[in-house]
Amino acid sequence: MLEHGGNLRDAAREYGRPIADWIDLSTGINPHWYAAPAPGANAWHRLPEADPALAAAACAYYNASAMLPVAGTQAAIQALPRLRAPSRVVVAAPSYAEHAHHWRQHGHALHQVPYAQLADAVDHCDVLVICNPNNPTGERIAPALLLEWAGKLAARGGWLVADEAFGDTESDTRLGPHSGQPGLIVLRSIGKFFGLAGLRLGFVAAHPALLVQLADMLGPWTVSGPAQQVALVALNDTHWQEAMRERLRDEGARLQQLLAAHGIASSGTALFQWWPDTRAEAFWQHMAESGIWVRLFRHVAHGIRLGLPPDEHAWLRLQQALTAWKHT
Repeated sequence: MLEHGGNLRDAAREYGRPIADWIDLSTGINPHWYAAPAPGANAWHRLPEADPALAAAACAYYNASAMLPVAGTQAAIQALPRLRAPSRVVVAAPSYAEHAHHWRQHGHALHQVPYAQLADAVDHCDVLVICNPNNPTGERIAPALLLEWAGKLAARGGWLVADEAFGDTESDTRLGPHSGQPGLIVLRSIGKFFGLAGLRLGFVAAHPALLVQLADMLGPWTVSGPAQQVALVALNDTHWQEAMRERLRDEGARLQQLLAAHGIASSGTALFQWWPDTRAEAFWQHMAESGIWVRLFRHVAHGIRLGLPPDEHAWLRLQQALTAWKHT
């Protein structure tokens, strides 16, 4: 199993510090999560048949013509490689490691290509997988260019898979309105922006024929009844969404400025900051000793990803830890 952020139990065990004493900045998940309503009592009793209202709410929110609810986008990431015969697959690098892992596991010829070289790689692959904005670097590729690439791939039966898990605070990177065209697959997540990672709920936008194939592979009852009820409320709460986007953009700018004040030039999204660092391991160790859990990337990307502190006390602890690091 690949390493991911959010593994706070590992941190507590390794450093002998209780979980309650940690500030977890390792995931990029919104620390101001949506206040989930209690699901109806029968949600725990009935088999969770798919609610058409949930798919309709997702289509409205993501501006897509057809969407399939799945048990987190992880479910789709694991299933999509099984829907194709062995293919030439390019995964943008660095990016969310599960993409490359699962395409490699299912007999495809995998190549990981830096963002700057993707344009040259399009003509030499059948499937292109990209996170947009990218996790962990925050890099972005304009939708017009992605659509051009998707058209080239579709013309020879290929796919462009765009993982937009961190796209909810972005205004100009979304491909949902175009996801009905053949060869374009868009992945969206409830977990990041709504801060509801525990629901294990995501959505796939694609041509209806492909969604039918994916649904058949995943089988019945893929999303729990309580998760469907909570997500339906969250997706329809436009007032909360608008206020939260503004708040996260402000806090993302605040985090970038705080890092800059301590000599760290970072980039990212409203939900996280990233920077390459030759001393990444030492920074990670320093933060852990301060009770702050950040995400260390050791391999394809060598650097640090840092999410938003949840409250002013956490902001102060982060500032103090950064000041101490600056003077090491």
